[in-house]
Amino acid sequence: MKNLFALFLLLLMPITALADASQPTKDEPGSRDLPFMKRYEGSFIVNYEQKAFDQVRFPLSPYLKVPDKSDDMNNYYIEPKKSIVAEGRYTRLIYVAPEGRSTLEVLRNYIDEIRSHGGKALYGCNGTPCGGDMHGNDHGGGTQGMLEKLYPHNRVKAPDFSNGKCASTMDVNEQRFVVFRVPGESGDTYLGVYVYNVQDDLYCKAFNDRTMTMIIAIEPKAREQKMVAVSAEEMQKAIDSTGRIALYGIYFDTNKTDIKPESDAAIAQIAALLKANAGLKVFIVGHTDNVGTNAANMDLSKRRANAVMSNLTSRHGINAAQMEAAGIGMLSPLASNDDEAGRAKNRRVELVKK
Repeated sequence: MKNLFALFLLLLMPITALADASQPTKDEPGSRDLPFMKRYEGSFIVNYEQKAFDQVRFPLSPYLKVPDKSDDMNNYYIEPKKSIVAEGRYTRLIYVAPEGRSTLEVLRNYIDEIRSHGGKALYGCNGTPCGGDMHGNDHGGGTQGMLEKLYPHNRVKAPDFSNGKCASTMDVNEQRFVVFRVPGESGDTYLGVYVYNVQDDLYCKAFNDRTMTMIIAIEPKAREQKMVAVSAEEMQKAIDSTGRIALYGIYFDTNKTDIKPESDAAIAQIAALLKANAGLKVFIVGHTDNVGTNAANMDLSKRRANAVMSNLTSRHGINAAQMEAAGIGMLSPLASNDDEAGRAKNRRVELVKK
């Protein structure tokens, strides 16, 4: 069906508009390797996307068909039973390997490279057991496949008939996939490595039997705080209504108690609340995710609460008698700690009315 549709488009377009895929001799303009990982020798980048902050759901089990659910291309929808959602700096690269390189050879090289950085494989699969159809991400009337899940067709910005477009739309002869977690000082980096061999009989045939490698990386990075800090008035309304408010504008480095400068606006609003309500007394409660031991998190959360209280007294002149620091570590989560999105929601400071 995909090939018939593509042929129809070809017949409609003027000859001068065609620009079939060709053997690359240099990287896609503006693209670059991940700074912490080498490429397979002789490969070229043909497709590239980077966002300052985004989310990826990596599968940790085979994709399974979801009954009675289809996408906008009339494909049966697929989902894994197990997955992990990672948030941070998003980078996606697609490389074309030199001719004659197998998916196994290329993947093994990437595995060695990632393990050299301390990476640990969380899940891997080969061929049809990965789940879904082995087609490109623009096919219809079948079942979604890994290409569609890892790189949905509505994200493709490359021009039609280009190397960048062909890199994700060609049918898949063979596929291998591994997702890794790589620990680092600023947090974990998650890497999805999808290596696949492609085939086409129309404008992408220059890539026939070539091995492609898609790297999807989520690096640890705090989301830029573009929202205005919760105002003292909003804090007052929440405390009057529920007796508490959770605040996410107070930042610390991992396992540290030093308050980051970008926290100043939120703390200033807490100070304004307490100055305007001299009779209000609150607990300042620190919360953590579940990374580390319970004892360590209880101690860390209490020390962070003390740091906020100390900042309010020393920098804003708030009467210490209005506040009491407390830490309950990981014992009161607002979301699941199974993924980074949930853990980020659980790391917070709350004001609780005494």
